[in-house]
Amino acid sequence: MSQRSGSLLDSFNYAFEGIIHVLRTQRNMRIHFVVAVCVLVAAIFADVTKLELISLLLAIAFVLIAEMINTAIEGAIDVATTTFDPMAKLAKDIAAGAVLIAAINAVAVGYLVFSGKTATKSARLVDKVLNAPAKLTIVALVVTVIVVLGVKAWTGKGTPFRGGLPSGHAALAFGAWIAITYIAGPSHRFLVSTLAFILALLVAQTRVESGVHSSLEVALGGLLGALMTLALFQLA
Repeated sequence: MSQRSGSLLDSFNYAFEGIIHVLRTQRNMRIHFVVAVCVLVAAIFADVTKLELISLLLAIAFVLIAEMINTAIEGAIDVATTTFDPMAKLAKDIAAGAVLIAAINAVAVGYLVFSGKTATKSARLVDKVLNAPAKLTIVALVVTVIVVLGVKAWTGKGTPFRGGLPSGHAALAFGAWIAITYIAGPSHRFLVSTLAFILALLVAQTRVESGVHSSLEVALGGLLGALMTLALFQLA
């Protein structure tokens, strides 16, 4: 095994090489980085306090460090074992669990920091959407249906029950998000709508991850489901 140089500059180079390697090879790490950038930009616009910014930075660092340690553990186990080992699997599962805990903690911190600052603005935006003229919603729905049918005819992909455009699962998920937002009371609408939207995103992500639908198919399916539900609630 080669020995590394002990110079301070080399130490920094090795550290940056490790970070770059994880970014190149680990999709979850790239997602964490993108989310971290979005959160920090949002923190600037939300004018968070110094303590709130410290909380966000600690939560972000916690997630990134956990993901890197998880990657390092998986790499070390893969090198050390050539056959299936229950203990090796358990070690990987534990490391993945640590990342999950860090991510849940980061979501909780982010919600506590941003909920009070954005709840009022978001509630006003939701009210504007919910109270939009029915004719405007219907026009948007018709345009979306035309686009969906046009793209489906152009691509000729998919079957009624699998693949193709749009994604039925995404349409149902985002339709449920709009319905839940309508039904929820004003005092809890922000929290309930946010949770329903996150669940809809997870459903859409599973369709892309499984290879059943492309991102475009899922996006148009979600848009179609949301507009259909919004139109039905406004006309009811």
